Amino acid sequence: MKQYSALIFDLDGTLIDSAPDIASAVNVYMASHGWPELDVDYVEQFIGNGPRRLLLDIFLDQGLPSDDATVDAAVKNYIGNYHRNPAERTRFFPHVREDLQSLHDAGLRLGICTNKPHALTHEILKILELDRIIEVALGADAVPACKPDPGHLLAVAEQMGLGREDWAYIGDTNVDKATAEAADAPFFVVPWGGGADVEVKQHQRLTRIADLMAYRPRSKGREEPSKERIA
Repeated sequence: MKQYSALIFDLDGTLIDSAPDIASAVNVYMASHGWPELDVDYVEQFIGNGPRRLLLDIFLDQGLPSDDATVDAAVKNYIGNYHRNPAERTRFFPHVREDLQSLHDAGLRLGICTNKPHALTHEILKILELDRIIEVALGADAVPACKPDPGHLLAVAEQMGLGREDWAYIGDTNVDKATAEAADAPFFVVPWGGGADVEVKQHQRLTRIADLMAYRPRSKGREEPSKERIA
């Protein structure tokens, strides 16, 4: 089985359910213009391509003004709103926190490639206490072009000092899949977030993050416990 010394993750929809806080930041802007409040489930379907695309797609879908000046102002307002409450209702998906810690404890190096704004990414990682185990995290505005541009993902690997064969990428959307394919990187998809809608081979479909322990480097001569011996 292929072995990796590092794993790079998407953030929203892959490690954390941040849709409630994202929707709240959007709705503060909507309310300031007398526009209707949007449900979390509705906003969630537009997450994954960064703030500008998020708001533009919502405005187009809602039949609201979508000119550059309106979207620019909305993005600035949205990011300000998000900074005020970056993780009030954000939660880890089941078992993710402990699984990431287990991967880290097993010697796997961890990184993040996300279309969330860079400063917000690091603020949220600190709040969630992931900054202790995440080695490198690059948000959308930390690179010349963000996902699905492969340069975004490759920039994380480069900052981590990784070779081409050293790592895999894990996400929950077709944007993540396309990014990995463009970067010629192995890809795995989680079952939550938008993962169920991503078409991949069965071996690329995780049941939980801990499944990735099977790909960690093993010491030569080290015997892996059989299933019968695992309590």
